Amino acid sequence: MPFTPFHMGVGLAAKAVAGRYFSVLTFGIAQVAMDIEPLIGMLRQSAVLHGPTHTYLGAVPIALVAAAATPWLCGPLLRHWNDEVAHYGMPWLQEEASWKPHIVVLSALAGTFTHVLLDSVMHMDIRPWAPWSDANGLYRSISLSALHGLCAAGIVAGAFGWLLRRWLGRRGSAQ
Repeated sequence: MPFTPFHMGVGLAAKAVAGRYFSVLTFGIAQVAMDIEPLIGMLRQSAVLHGPTHTYLGAVPIALVAAAATPWLCGPLLRHWNDEVAHYGMPWLQEEASWKPHIVVLSALAGTFTHVLLDSVMHMDIRPWAPWSDANGLYRSISLSALHGLCAAGIVAGAFGWLLRRWLGRRGSAQ
């Protein structure tokens, strides 16, 4: 199945920890971009859905494209978010709309690499270390339900942590 929102648990948890030094929007773009290959494979009814893009080597160019697309794709989304939270009296939830290249590239790499890692557990056709190795030692290392549970916990903990961080920042700046 292409992109699952459970993959975003890692990104939300990273955002809660790293704050303005991590772009969850870039992470999300990278996650979606990673699943273009399996989507095309499903449409073509291919036997193998996860090919070269689902390797750590193949994830690098996808991360770079995602990073380059971030300001263009996320600028309007972030402006809308900031307008909405201001309209509803919660300006403390606004996010800075600056796209620092090192943060965007690292966030995109985090997105593509964690995608390969998580999919390595879920899909037997993943060869994460190709072209150096065809082994996938993570396949079924934990159950799919346990993996989804961990990712869902990341979503909840990450969202809570981000909200708490923003709330505490609000209180600290008001003093």
